[in-house]
Amino acid sequence: MFSNALKSFSSNISANYTIAPQPSSTSGPWRIFDAKRKNTGKAVSVFVFDKKTLEPQGGGLGGRGNAASLKRAHEEVIDRLRREASSLARLRHPSVLELVEPVEETRNGGLMFATEHVTASLASLLHEKDEQERAGGVGGRGSRYVVEEQDGTRRRRELEIDELEIQKGLLQLGKGLEFLHESAGLVHANLTPEAVLVNAKGDWKIAGLGFCGPHASSTAATSLAPISLHEVLNHDPRLPKSVQLNLDYSSPDFVLDNQLVASADMFSLGLLVIALYNSPHTSPLSTGGSLSGYKRTFASSSTVPSQSNNFLVPSSNPLPPRLASELLPRLITRRAAQRMSAREFQEASYFDNILVSTIRFLDALPAKTANEKAQFMRGLPRIISQFPRSVLEKKVLPALLDEMKDKELLAPILANVFVMVKIMPTGKRPFTEKVVPKLREVFLAKSNAANERDTGREAGLMVILENMQIAAENCPGKEFREDILPILELALESPTHGLVDAALGTLPHVLPVLDFSTIKNELFPVIATGFAKTSSLAIKVRGLEAICVLCGGSNGANVNNDDLNGLGDQEKKSSTSSSAMLDKFTVQEKVVPLLKGIKTKEPGVMMAALKVFKKVGQVADTDFLAMEVLPLLWAFSLGPLLDLQQFEVFMELIRSLSGKIEREHTRKLREMSRENANAALGVRHPGVSRTGSSVAFASSGLQNSEDVDFAALVSGRNATKPGGEDLMNDWGAPTAQPARPQPNNGVPTFAWQTTSSTAQPSLASAMGSYGLQANGQSSHRAITPDQTLSSFATLTPSMPWSQPLQPTSPSVIPLRPAQPLSATGAGSQINWAAASKPVSVGQTAMSGRAFGLPPPPTNTQRVGVGVNGMMAGTQPQAQPGGPKKGLDQYESLL
Repeated sequence: MFSNALKSFSSNISANYTIAPQPSSTSGPWRIFDAKRKNTGKAVSVFVFDKKTLEPQGGGLGGRGNAASLKRAHEEVIDRLRREASSLARLRHPSVLELVEPVEETRNGGLMFATEHVTASLASLLHEKDEQERAGGVGGRGSRYVVEEQDGTRRRRELEIDELEIQKGLLQLGKGLEFLHESAGLVHANLTPEAVLVNAKGDWKIAGLGFCGPHASSTAATSLAPISLHEVLNHDPRLPKSVQLNLDYSSPDFVLDNQLVASADMFSLGLLVIALYNSPHTSPLSTGGSLSGYKRTFASSSTVPSQSNNFLVPSSNPLPPRLASELLPRLITRRAAQRMSAREFQEASYFDNILVSTIRFLDALPAKTANEKAQFMRGLPRIISQFPRSVLEKKVLPALLDEMKDKELLAPILANVFVMVKIMPTGKRPFTEKVVPKLREVFLAKSNAANERDTGREAGLMVILENMQIAAENCPGKEFREDILPILELALESPTHGLVDAALGTLPHVLPVLDFSTIKNELFPVIATGFAKTSSLAIKVRGLEAICVLCGGSNGANVNNDDLNGLGDQEKKSSTSSSAMLDKFTVQEKVVPLLKGIKTKEPGVMMAALKVFKKVGQVADTDFLAMEVLPLLWAFSLGPLLDLQQFEVFMELIRSLSGKIEREHTRKLREMSRENANAALGVRHPGVSRTGSSVAFASSGLQNSEDVDFAALVSGRNATKPGGEDLMNDWGAPTAQPARPQPNNGVPTFAWQTTSSTAQPSLASAMGSYGLQANGQSSHRAITPDQTLSSFATLTPSMPWSQPLQPTSPSVIPLRPAQPLSATGAGSQINWAAASKPVSVGQTAMSGRAFGLPPPPTNTQRVGVGVNGMMAGTQPQAQPGGPKKGLDQYESLL
């Protein structure tokens, strides 16, 4: 309904402000909407009056007039409401509602004006409290609830109307009435709960000035005309009660005596005080809006509130003693001369207590001297716990934050602020909404200014660091990272060692709030830079302790009893510890180089570094520990300033890490051996294949054969060794048959040939001697050679076999360069005379001398080709046919 009415309005306020769709409260005929200025975001309240509310609900005109008279009555109401808004523009006082935008008339005949942001009217709060008490709500005066808006946001509304709230509010009303009566020369004439508005700070403000006018004894100049009591006291049934004078809060001076005196407002104030304690929260007078009913009420003393009948308040809601015995009797009295003035009201003993006096001092704080402010801030923490939580949040906290512009008071103000945030059950909301923006404004807005030191600002920064745990508990992660973390980094980069020390000590509270990326990329670099650049021994030690916390250590150092020897906390175990905040890469690549860069040999630094090494030992790889950490530990342990006990602590860690490395490496080697053994058991003789180098051991290569492929033999593509190793098969060719044996009794042999009288080695051992695994897979591990092998791969001209052979067949490939002679065949020489004899073979034109080949082997020795053309001899089995048959086969290949 109201949102549709707002859409029909066309005004400057609608164009410049974003207005909520639903009203937050009411005040008489006005509907109060929350709003924000579009260009600044400042919160205000917009009061809206809809002319349609003046129309009778039944549609009739009543029995006292016609349409013309009703129209005239409506115009009078609108004029009165317009005058009410205009009066706020002329009356400027802390206890009078502040006008922000003047009243405007919309095209539909409605009215609209904007004021300071208000929470609700006092009448709305009392009405809500009545509903809550009728519903059996627990908590009494301390209850509260949350209002949910249409957009899903939840707004918390305070309903606490405890004793201090009442005292504070009544005192503010007294100040406002004093201003109206004495300075402005006016009488309010309609002081009701509808005319009292509670702003965002919890202050009570006077509004509802529609019936306001000069009183009889006024001498002040004013443009307001006196009200006509005869007109305003006679209610018009055609009009809503909200636009007419409320007789339930009117003084008998108006109704019975027809006198427009200022003391009439004090009588109305007394009735309002009773309504605060009454149940339900209404006036003790109930006239029904008629003059006759009002006169009947005052005709009997039993129906008039007095001290004898407890001011008509139920006994279940007793009045405060001083209020019932001293204040109310001087307010609710028939004779105007016996009533106290607004000034006397403020000086009543009812307001004489430490909490109300503190509120008064806060209101006048800007006018106090610097010494008085400092004394007040030092004494405030002793009584903060006595304040109601709503008063702390709405009144005390905003007043202190406004004074943070004074740098000399920054530290004591922040100390009080953190005390209040800690004791408030809803401290997270005021801290994020009110405190954090102020901290950012004070510490970060001017952080890039001149580098001159500000002692007051540094003192305030120290208070924040000391209360970092409260800040972390009451600030969500995103806001903490954006607003509080920059303040912490400002302290870490400060040239003042005390600030750096305190900042490093806050890490146990800060780290749980931040995510891994923020810690690694934003916080750790600042700590590392400060640690590397500092020349302070204490900061060096604190930096190592902070790095230890980042690596997962606990903050168990005793700052007060630390002699910097590193042993004070060895026997004490911290009750809290954190998980590692830095990953293994950062620890190995960033933290350990920081430790390497330590130049000092002070025991405190060495022992603090030892804690970091312990955490590094839990995170880093064993290879890294062996190559980087252990040498560094040994260097630190041999520091000239360490005593025996400190050296033993180092040795304990060295032994622990060494044992860890030994166990880990032993485990790896055992696993490798176990895999090799399992693979060896799975080998099937006689065929073994090696995939990596494409070497095949066929079953025929492990047995004697009658045929010998000489071309394959001399080219080295598929020569086999008696042990079955095909070490020359680089192209994956089929395995060649072995050559026939040759006797070794004085017959010349090749220089690379060797003899052996030992038994034929096993397949697994032969493969292992050439670096082949038993499972047929080649080893891919690369090693660094201890010496150059080029001398073994190059033939010299002095060697008779250094020149390549020149066979006539184009399919024959020259032999590869030979490897060095083995020990067994080093003394063998080629009998060139014997080898030069021609071979008698039918039509062949080739001879063995052309190739420099030895005589055919006998049945006592076999000839094979090694890895690089080297001959090897073993003891074979006897071949059938003897030497003659072998020679025939040998010559047939030529």
